[in-house]
Amino acid sequence: MDIGTIAKELNLKVISASDKMKNIVTGGYTGDLLSDVMANSHEGDIWITRQVHQNIVAIATLKEHAGIILVNSCEPAKNTLEKAIAEKVPILVSDLPVFELTGKIYNLLAAAK
Repeated sequence: MDIGTIAKELNLKVISASDKMKNIVTGGYTGDLLSDVMANSHEGDIWITRQVHQNIVAIATLKEHAGIILVNSCEPAKNTLEKAIAEKVPILVSDLPVFELTGKIYNLLAAAK
């Protein structure tokens, strides 16, 4: 399933890299501890987080994530958005809390298999 389909199904707001909505999501990772995400997430994951600082873009790039979803209507910091645009990393925003959003994405990915 691509990130654009997830965005449409869950009414997510695309903040950056709208041209990357065909990125394939092969799994997901939910977490705010950056070292944990670096150690345990995988290429193709959609990363669900509350973090808004620019280090999220660096980790998403390093781990080759499909994109980042910010929860609870959080908006990325200005320098985060600038870095995401430069690195072509999709950042999306959901008004849902992390637990609910994670469950919905899990169900979408499971149904697509």
